[in-house]
Amino acid sequence: MTEPWNGAGLPPVAAARVAEGRASGTWSSALSTGEFAAIRAVGFEPVGQVMGSAVYRVGRSGRYWGYHACGYRGGWLNDRGATVALSGDGAPSAALVAVLDEARRAALGRMTAECAALGGDGVVTAQLTTAPFPAAPHCLEFRVIGTAVRAAGPVRPDRPFTSHLDGRGFAKLVTAGWVPVELLVGTSIGVRHDDYRTGLQRYSWSNREVEGWTELVGRVRADARTQLHRQAAQRGGDGVVLAASTLRVREEHCLARDKQTDHVAESTLLGTSVARFATAPAEPRTLTVMPLNGDGDRLRRRLARAARR
Repeated sequence: MTEPWNGAGLPPVAAARVAEGRASGTWSSALSTGEFAAIRAVGFEPVGQVMGSAVYRVGRSGRYWGYHACGYRGGWLNDRGATVALSGDGAPSAALVAVLDEARRAALGRMTAECAALGGDGVVTAQLTTAPFPAAPHCLEFRVIGTAVRAAGPVRPDRPFTSHLDGRGFAKLVTAGWVPVELLVGTSIGVRHDDYRTGLQRYSWSNREVEGWTELVGRVRADARTQLHRQAAQRGGDGVVLAASTLRVREEHCLARDKQTDHVAESTLLGTSVARFATAPAEPRTLTVMPLNGDGDRLRRRLARAARR
């Protein structure tokens, strides 16, 4: 009977998969032929397919009125105007964003550990997914899967990189003098109460902007971008190559006002932070001139005069 896993190191299933791969001397990947050729062209070899997963309970309750509290304190007769309760500003939804970030990092950490166990220097074509866990309300599985690669030279990175870039994209990045650092996710959640002004604009007889909802989606997108850039800077990236951007908006019953509604917006940005690496200066190219008409002496004198200037 095997000992229960304590959460440290590789999960038993992953450890068995790594051992099997090493014993067989073969590797597997989801790379196409073109991607495989592109990776080899820049001095890397695939060492195996790697993955990491984590199942988290993500409940609805949280601090104060819950994760989706709008913080509205006005009223229909004394309307002071609703504001956006933003996770990046410390609203109750910040606790939910922290749980999502923790779950993603757990899955990415396990994939990275499997890459290191195979002797890889990083992971390409990493795909991060989140899906409901069957027959388990409020539970989500966070999974990431990709192909571990290893550089042919003696130089090893301090820790394996992770990247969503496919084989061709990775090769183009390296050729241009850049390397991937880490797969990052920036998330922001904003909640805004549907106040009196929102109701008037929503049900207006004329076509017009619903200003409160414009503010909601604009602020959560900007905050998600801020979170992504902050993570990249903290982990040594010079920039971010964006992979995907999603926005989900839904109506919720207001937790503070009975029979009233809020709108919740969730923005998620997925990308890979990249850093520039230094290369040795190129050797100066020389031009070989072969005179064809017997004027070699005159050409040599001209070149000598140019060299003395």
